[in-house]
Amino acid sequence: MVQFSLLDQSVRFADVPAATALSGTLEAARLADRLGYHRLWVSEHHASRFLCGSAPEILIAAMGAHTSRIRLGSGGVMLPHYSAYKVAEQFAVLSNLYPDRIDLGVGRAPGGEMRVAAALSAPHPPSFRDFPQQVADLVGYMTGDLAEPRLSPEPAGEVPVWILGTSPDSAVLAAQLGLPYALALFINPQATPGLTELYRHNFRPSAMLDKPHVMLATTAFACDDADQADLLRKNYFLNIARLLGGGLQPAVSPEESRDMGFTEREAMIIGAQARIAAFGTPDVVRDKVGALVEAFGADEVMISCNAYHHADRMRAIELFARSFEMAEAA
Repeated sequence: MVQFSLLDQSVRFADVPAATALSGTLEAARLADRLGYHRLWVSEHHASRFLCGSAPEILIAAMGAHTSRIRLGSGGVMLPHYSAYKVAEQFAVLSNLYPDRIDLGVGRAPGGEMRVAAALSAPHPPSFRDFPQQVADLVGYMTGDLAEPRLSPEPAGEVPVWILGTSPDSAVLAAQLGLPYALALFINPQATPGLTELYRHNFRPSAMLDKPHVMLATTAFACDDADQADLLRKNYFLNIARLLGGGLQPAVSPEESRDMGFTEREAMIIGAQARIAAFGTPDVVRDKVGALVEAFGADEVMISCNAYHHADRMRAIELFARSFEMAEAA
């Protein structure tokens, strides 16, 4: 049975204060917990005008205090900036606060510009080349196989380590280490089912996971009617194109975008994103997500719905849960 989860990136538009955006993440966590979502992950981005989630371990701690059931995790910690030992300590503490509810997703990407990466890892450069060894060390600390130096506190229960990625390298690494794999389609909409096939073909069972497990992360907006879906689709794609263009242009509201057109470059970005994004009434979204699950052989889907208006995001989270009858299954 496919599981459904939520990615929250603490978005803020129109000069919304960071405190308001972070409070929105906590509200989304409470709603997802009540509706029956399996997991809620938060991302790591730095020096962003639109995304406030620069410290996932802190947000996870806060979300734990506002929820009772849902699994909480990082989507993900950008490991090359940090010591594997320190990350292990942070998530060991979280696992003791919220036993059997913590996931540790890690990625190789910088999560921002390279000058930001240099500032994060100063005085040493980030160790992108050492990422596979860092992941292996992290798994060793979390499972107890790497006993020196001692991890204090020791993790409470299992803390699954996930590989987040968009490329063959990440798929093969997850497979070789016997870890669950999260494919970020919303980052690489050109990704094909060949990536998940590569992961499954190369998978080696481990103490952490006995068989391959694939999560797809994609964009999904369930709306009350088709007209609203069309408006939110256009607004989302326009703001995504601006963000991917360097974030120099301000975000626009759905109301402002109604009569706006797209540049040629924006249209190219939108064409790629439209392949994997699901917008529409709940039945339309359910069918699109179901088609992606079948194509990629996914065990789980994690959705992102970064609407301009917070109320639209909360409504999309609720309607998506209803479309897959999650509340009844929780």
